[in-house]
Amino acid sequence: MIEITRTRLTDGVWQGDLVGVPDTAVVTVSIRGNVLDDFDAEAADDDALRLSVRIPSKHISEGVNTFVISSDDAPVGNFTLIAGDLAGDDLRAEVDLLREELDLLKKAFRSHVRETI
Repeated sequence: MIEITRTRLTDGVWQGDLVGVPDTAVVTVSIRGNVLDDFDAEAADDDALRLSVRIPSKHISEGVNTFVISSDDAPVGNFTLIAGDLAGDDLRAEVDLLREELDLLKKAFRSHVRETI
């Protein structure tokens, strides 16, 4: 069984490690059925295959963009980019907004307590 450990997404490059990939396997990355050519797969020290996928700018757009990682044409994992107005409806975006509002309330409460004491 192949496992993916997501490492990071920075400067338009998604990185992760694939463990359990046979040496003869063909790894591909695709979006909407189109195979991407711009990625590197190299052996890592811990028997993993280090994958670096340069995300084409045409796939950084409003909405949901899911990239599928396959080994010998069998899907083994994916990563998703969410942007634009749709991101505002995402639960993670809502939680982030709630955290921001909670921080504002904490500041206001602390200020009020300082003024009344």
